[in-house]
Amino acid sequence: MRIAIIGAGAVGGYYGALLSRAGADVSFVARGAHRDAIRANGLRIIGVQGDFSVHVPAEDDPSRIGPVDVVILTVKTYDNASAFPLIAPLLGPDTCVLTLQNGVDSASDLSGVIGESRVLAGPTYIATAIEAPGVIRQTGSHRRIVFGEVFDPPAQVTSRVQDLADLMLAADIHAEPVADARIPLWEKFIYLAPFAAFTGAARKPIGAIWEDDEARATFMEAVAEVERVARASGINVAAQVRDNIAKYTTGIPASTRSSLLIDLQAGKRIEVESLPGSVVRRGRAVGVPTPIMQGLYAVLRPWTSGQ
Repeated sequence: MRIAIIGAGAVGGYYGALLSRAGADVSFVARGAHRDAIRANGLRIIGVQGDFSVHVPAEDDPSRIGPVDVVILTVKTYDNASAFPLIAPLLGPDTCVLTLQNGVDSASDLSGVIGESRVLAGPTYIATAIEAPGVIRQTGSHRRIVFGEVFDPPAQVTSRVQDLADLMLAADIHAEPVADARIPLWEKFIYLAPFAAFTGAARKPIGAIWEDDEARATFMEAVAEVERVARASGINVAAQVRDNIAKYTTGIPASTRSSLLIDLQAGKRIEVESLPGSVVRRGRAVGVPTPIMQGLYAVLRPWTSGQ
């Protein structure tokens, strides 16, 4: 299976390295110093599952790669305007594109460019970071992808989803194929949007919020806001989704920061539009008030483009 990954950063680079090590024909669409380092020395992974290196093509021009079987999109959502045009040279008659981006907007945004029939989507759970150009460090054991069809999802997992999941499982990626990817996407979003917004607005990791009674209660009410938007949008998330989030948040390290907070503290652009902004817009569309998320969105908007 030929795979092209748009975005060789912490997420795409790590998954691409695992797939390449397992024998898949992987190419990266990348740029800058990271691309140059991959070309010169390969991509090195340092992690709890062991260290290894792979030598894979890294191109800034996707036409040098050509049509592939699967495109995996892992760039931050604020890069979509520049990333989406890179997909066209990679498309063959049956190519599908799996987006692993944060939030719930990516699949619909992507379908406007390549059509609904090509799109797969799902959330990923992973702890990795770029340590240096050409070097990715795995900072936790998570390497999970839950994915499937998004548009007119069938009752059963489709063959293209199952085939890709089988390849991922052979590469030691914890892949979970599903028939309807909208449910796991929203179940992650119900947690991620408040987590990103609260940690970003407070400039604090989750522990400082969770240990404060008032902050914790308000955080959980924000979770409820997003859940109400999901249900009003026709997404049948689990009945116990809020309880699951409370248990999960209690168990994670107090030092855990959202990627939005990490980017904010580094002076980079932040995914404010695809996280709290999306909650606010979608809430308005279905008539669900989201006052907590709206306030946090307003606080974070001035930092959209970084410092």
